[in-house]
Amino acid sequence: MKALKETNFNFPGQTQFYRGKVRDVYTINDDYLVMVVSDRVSAFDVIMPRAIPYKGQVLNQIAVEFLDATKDIVKNWKISSPHPMVTIGHKCEPYPIEMIIRGYLTGSAWRAYKAGKRKISGVPIPDGMREHQRFEKPIITPTTKAETGHDEEISREEIISQGIIPEEEYKLLEEYTYKLFERGTEIAAKHGLILVDTKYEFGKKDGEIYLIDEIHTPDSSRYFYADLYEENFKKGLPQKQLSKEFLREWLMEHGFQGREGDKLPEFTDEVVKNVSDRYIELYEKVTGKKLDKISYDNIENDIEQAILKELKNL
Repeated sequence: MKALKETNFNFPGQTQFYRGKVRDVYTINDDYLVMVVSDRVSAFDVIMPRAIPYKGQVLNQIAVEFLDATKDIVKNWKISSPHPMVTIGHKCEPYPIEMIIRGYLTGSAWRAYKAGKRKISGVPIPDGMREHQRFEKPIITPTTKAETGHDEEISREEIISQGIIPEEEYKLLEEYTYKLFERGTEIAAKHGLILVDTKYEFGKKDGEIYLIDEIHTPDSSRYFYADLYEENFKKGLPQKQLSKEFLREWLMEHGFQGREGDKLPEFTDEVVKNVSDRYIELYEKVTGKKLDKISYDNIENDIEQAILKELKNL
């Protein structure tokens, strides 16, 4: 099964290269970022041993779609997408905080709640809630952005009192986060989905706030099927999800949670195909479009040539 695990390009004016868990990021003249979204997949902050076909294309194309659909709310970093796995945009100075917004008590928040925790990032959670229950109003539960290892919860008060982000700027980030989530929720509803939770990252360029990185993708967001939600919730059944949670659950079932000593289960062709199919399903459900699958025959050359052509226009 062909997939793009990594790239190793050297572009004119390249001043920096960074390989993240999923993205290969090339800095051009310290002004622009070329982001190649690989087919790597991570869970519990661990990169899985095999890449997932079409995953990078799905992530990039969903992000591009939602960046375009929200640019009236806040400026974003995107300039162009010259290839289905690539976005080129402005280099911004990132805030060291991820803005996580939750509409429902699920995933890691539910696991913490079930263990007795009643605050997430300083936000109180009422007693008596059930898994997948909707919050009266979405809550913002920020985390630090760790270079390595796990991101840590941090409260609004700590962010401001420690001078991590000035109060006026943080209020703007909150405002943008609520508005972006509302827009994402509206778009998801049109396609029969519920946007359950997601994360946004912001940065600054020339004194202005920009939305950066990906938005509303299965790696940064969780979706439920709207038509099944109420009945499943009433009966206490699992929700049918479109997110990376299915991969986390499969790993947990096989004894892996990223803890020291945990052994990764084998990623068979069947597992890889299943994960790939779920990503494609999410793309088609979220966008309402059929995925026009890329060819992997000359993928690295195709990407390189598309980027080189676009760089000439910057």
